[in-house]
Amino acid sequence: MPQKKPFALRIDENMMKAVEKWAADEFRSTNGQLEWLIHDALKRAGRLPGKNEKGKE
Repeated sequence: MPQKKPFALRIDENMMKAVEKWAADEFRSTNGQLEWLIHDALKRAGRLPGKNEKGKE
């Protein structure tokens, strides 16, 4: 499993509240929800590291 790299994130207060609510609705932590959102956005854009166009390594 890849190492996780911590970093600080500055985010609008209302946006953070919306993410926290979404996370709670899906039984995820706020951090887990942000990871899922970023992963989904990278996947949709075809930008996941180490993946080709069809999502295979």
